[in-house]
Amino acid sequence: MIKINLLVERKGPKKKAIPKEFIVLFLCMAILLASLILFNWRIGKEKEDLLNKISNTKREIAHYKSLTAEVNKAKGDQKTLQEKLNVINSLRKEKATPAKVLDELSTGKPEKIHLISLKKEGTRLAIEGIALDDETVANFMTNLRKSKLFKNIELIVSEQVEQSKIKLKKFSLSCEINP
Repeated sequence: MIKINLLVERKGPKKKAIPKEFIVLFLCMAILLASLILFNWRIGKEKEDLLNKISNTKREIAHYKSLTAEVNKAKGDQKTLQEKLNVINSLRKEKATPAKVLDELSTGKPEKIHLISLKKEGTRLAIEGIALDDETVANFMTNLRKSKLFKNIELIVSEQVEQSKIKLKKFSLSCEINP
């Protein structure tokens, strides 16, 4: 049997096959490009995470600054209140002192003495009065020295005056009050 080929053969340029090196090159470049894209995406993600952490930290700092301001205000208020309490306590302590001073003066005062004035400046007390004689003034000073409330008792002035034709001694004393 005879075979007849009815198909026409094309005689033309044959397609050349792409060399394997080019295929490997293109695959390597594609892998490299995919790696670079992945690496860029990871760096972007890390950058975004760090920016979020920075913003959270800034918010925390602002929160702690407000708390610090509140604490400082509270400390100032506490200091003011403590000062007020100290003043109140000192006033309570000093409240009884004038009564004690007058009581000690009245118990230590001889009958022959008349007190004219009492002046208190800080812890110093100035006493002015009139006595019958110097011995009465000395007894009064001795009685004051015996008291635990007075210290450093000094006679400032003692002079003779005449009232209703009677010779009297006008005196001035100075002493410190023990709280």
